[in-house]
Amino acid sequence: MTQNPYAPPKSKLTDIGHDGVSPAIWNPNSAANWSLLFSPAFGAYLHMKNWEALGEPVKASAAKVWVLATLLALAGITLAAAFLPNPRSLDGVSRTIGLVLLLSWYFSSGRSQTEYVKSRYGKDYPRRNWGKPLLLGCLALVGFIIFTVVVALVASALKRGA
Repeated sequence: MTQNPYAPPKSKLTDIGHDGVSPAIWNPNSAANWSLLFSPAFGAYLHMKNWEALGEPVKASAAKVWVLATLLALAGITLAAAFLPNPRSLDGVSRTIGLVLLLSWYFSSGRSQTEYVKSRYGKDYPRRNWGKPLLLGCLALVGFIIFTVVVALVASALKRGA
């Protein structure tokens, strides 16, 4: 079969799998959008799994750092709010920290995966199902609420005992 001399040029991509298909990943833009509800830890975790599937272990490690940093920040804010004498003073600060954390993650790490996938695969790549991550995100949100209530009860008991 002869090649059409008038066809647009085709490039050979080295990052596409051996069978000529990109790996199945979660849409990185959607993962970032779900982070508005579930925290940057959710989006960073999904991006970490995407980077692993894309064969980028260094970028996966950086995403893992964001997951851990976000979880530590959320736990720290919760503990600080429970044990400070006036927890209402932390309301505005905690919202600001959350927003700064989200924007920092997105612009320093999250957006790069969106651009990477768009430049390598465009909109044509196999997508992973959202059922399990969204269920786990909801469960994690419930777990965080339970953690917050337990911390508040312990702090209240400690304040009464002091």
